[in-house]
Amino acid sequence: MDLKSRIEAVLFVTGKAVSLKEIAEILNTEESEVEDAMLALIMDYSSRDGALEIDDENGYILQVKDEYMDIVEKLCPVDISEAVLKTLTVIALKEPIRQSVLKDLRGAGVYDHVQELIDKGLISRKKDKNGRSFNLKTTPKFSEYFKIKSNSEILSKLEMDKLSEILELNK
Repeated sequence: MDLKSRIEAVLFVTGKAVSLKEIAEILNTEESEVEDAMLALIMDYSSRDGALEIDDENGYILQVKDEYMDIVEKLCPVDISEAVLKTLTVIALKEPIRQSVLKDLRGAGVYDHVQELIDKGLISRKKDKNGRSFNLKTTPKFSEYFKIKSNSEILSKLEMDKLSEILELNK
């Protein structure tokens, strides 16, 4: 089996950004060999007129090119209710945020929202120092899914104020 094909299989199956080191470990191959084959694979994908590309911003990931996302969205719509999306927005804007503070802002239904977002891999939850609540924050999958390089890119200050007002966070 060709190393490029084996790397392609790893990228296809993982569905998330992976480092050269991780790929080398999975394939039990030297990292330098993986790097050379990865560059060749990236060149292969960029030279063809296909719908897929390999992005290397935060590790390597096989993904659909932006111009084909409308098709993907029709076939795989986001399965997040408006209420859960609002909860996710609050977490992203105020992260890290204590779950107890989030409950005060969004109500008791937030516990189900948080569990759904954890199950989807969009947020993480860790006990805070006093052990009485959890700190919530977005995950790399959140950034990958919404194509955000950093949370400062999510919204400008003006847009954050407007969104906070809409979600009644300034009370």
